[in-house]
Amino acid sequence: MPRSNDLVANALSELADLIAITGGDPFRVRSYEKAARSVAAYPIDVDTLGESGLDAIPAVGSHIAAKIASFVHRGHIDELDELRAQVPAGLRSLLDVPGLGPRRARQIYDELGVASVPDLLSALGHERLRGLRGWGPTSEARLAQAIHDFQGAGGRLQLGVATEVAEELVGGLGSQGAVQRVTYAGSLRRMRETIGDIDLLAAADDAEQVMDAFAGLASIADLPVRGPTRGAAVTTTGVHVDLRVVPPEVWGAALLYFTGSKAHNIHLRRLAQRAGTKLSEYGLTRNGHVLAAATEAEVYAQLGMAYVPPTLREDRGEIEAALDGSLPHLVELDAIRGDLHTHTDLTDGLASMEEMAAAARARGYRYMAVTDHAPLLSMQRMTTEKALVQRAALRALSGRGGLTLLHGSELNIQPDGTLDWDDDFLSHFDVLVASVHSAFRLGRDAMTARIIRAIEHPAVNIIGHPTGRSLGSRPPIDFDRDAVFRAAARAGTALEINSFPDRLDLGDELARRAQELGVLFAISSDAHATRHLDNMRYGVGTAQRGWVRQENVVNTWPLARLRRFLAKEHVASRSA
Repeated sequence: MPRSNDLVANALSELADLIAITGGDPFRVRSYEKAARSVAAYPIDVDTLGESGLDAIPAVGSHIAAKIASFVHRGHIDELDELRAQVPAGLRSLLDVPGLGPRRARQIYDELGVASVPDLLSALGHERLRGLRGWGPTSEARLAQAIHDFQGAGGRLQLGVATEVAEELVGGLGSQGAVQRVTYAGSLRRMRETIGDIDLLAAADDAEQVMDAFAGLASIADLPVRGPTRGAAVTTTGVHVDLRVVPPEVWGAALLYFTGSKAHNIHLRRLAQRAGTKLSEYGLTRNGHVLAAATEAEVYAQLGMAYVPPTLREDRGEIEAALDGSLPHLVELDAIRGDLHTHTDLTDGLASMEEMAAAARARGYRYMAVTDHAPLLSMQRMTTEKALVQRAALRALSGRGGLTLLHGSELNIQPDGTLDWDDDFLSHFDVLVASVHSAFRLGRDAMTARIIRAIEHPAVNIIGHPTGRSLGSRPPIDFDRDAVFRAAARAGTALEINSFPDRLDLGDELARRAQELGVLFAISSDAHATRHLDNMRYGVGTAQRGWVRQENVVNTWPLARLRRFLAKEHVASRSA
């Protein structure tokens, strides 16, 4: 079952959308949106909290707390029911269209009678939207592209969602006595940014008992396919799950087989055939004799190869590298020494600086940068005075429990490439992340110049979520990738691999190209709540898929070396 917090957050988000679409107070809309984000990120399940506990959730006052209590105890919110009845179903369906928004959804519903995604696609095809106020050929094209990108995802799950579902299932099966080993495999183990079905693999002597246990899990709604060693199920949240059960002695071969992409597995089988052997989920064999099956490493070694990490198994050169000994030393999660992009409740975060620092210490980090938003993102209401007060508080807190706190900011790269604050004020921060937060549709040349100007600013250390994409809802911005990557390498400015599951930006293919051109990286959580710090693993997985070497990730470095990088001493020495 989904967390109660997620169900409540969805209800509050829908309430915000319906208030907006009916012309309600924008302040109420923003309040419900912020409360939804806060509830989703809150570490304690809301159905275990009383009224005072709900009031303690950041951004949740007594009014919203009462609505949460109603949802928890009664299963619905009266105002939400009333708005659902008030807003036609066809209009509500438009709220899921990426790039549209509540007000424009109302406009095209009222003026064109568009009441579904097919209606909208037809209207776009006949160029009917450009006749409405505020619309034109460009805005039509952008909306059509956003819908195309969204539909291209094919209902796939984001990596973070799929991981949570899979880990719950693995935990449930792992507690069964008949199951000796269990894990997830497939594209999820390879850490692709979106996942279709979830593949589970279990080792057991009695597969029938495992299937009984699988069918009995609380999160399994239906098991339409059940065979002796395979079951296909649907969870209560509509996720498709495929379970395979294998004998314990072939665990490694089966895990290898059910993890690799189709292309990777075909390539391996061809290698095996050329060596006079046969590779399957039951092992590497010759004339019926098993040569290797117990572990993945044994199978790869028997094929004359180094072990290939799961995240590389896409047949993008990893087999050749494993054969000639040139696989990279990939960045690992336990090598991350700190997080260089986090937010607090001073702007749009949901936890205090003290709470974020405590969570970082609990993860064993040696340093963490607090990088709240800067003034040009006006909705965050940052000021110079607030930044200075935060800096003093941070300095007083730094060092406790062995955690060094760095004072930073996430700056806004304006369309002309300029940044928040003057150069003198910027020079006093420990670390600066610069990101595109607006004007996503600049032309390619203008966008390239915009980003390069920020890269070359002497105070900027990291470019945050460089392509600005949001998976399933916003396409990446258009710029000359190689020109930007070369500028970053030349200026000594790192590019971020943002670990938030709806970003994963840079993506793996761009990260690999950037590394080829000499770029350094910062893998950051962009955490807006303490539990978001856990997202770091998704950024590391994305970096691994991009073949990113550990030595090229600045937040794997000791603090002294990191400080030299932040001071751009390496750039100064190179240009001297």
